[in-house]
Amino acid sequence: MPPEEPHRIEVRLDRLLAERGMTLTELADAVGVTVVNLSVLKNGRAKAIRFSTLTRLCQVLQCQPGDLLQHRPH
Repeated sequence: MPPEEPHRIEVRLDRLLAERGMTLTELADAVGVTVVNLSVLKNGRAKAIRFSTLTRLCQVLQCQPGDLLQHRPH
């Protein structure tokens, strides 16, 4: 089995939190996930995100998925 290639998706959660004056803890409570799981996502260590979590993040942050996620070219 070949080694897993690192993904090139950047999560821009820090920027959105700063723009909204929200903490990671407040967002975690509003979304219904743990701070640890959001921290993994925020720091780019997540390998996947559930559509239900992405939907809830977008609802709480009043944004679109493209505001939260960005593809980094090579």
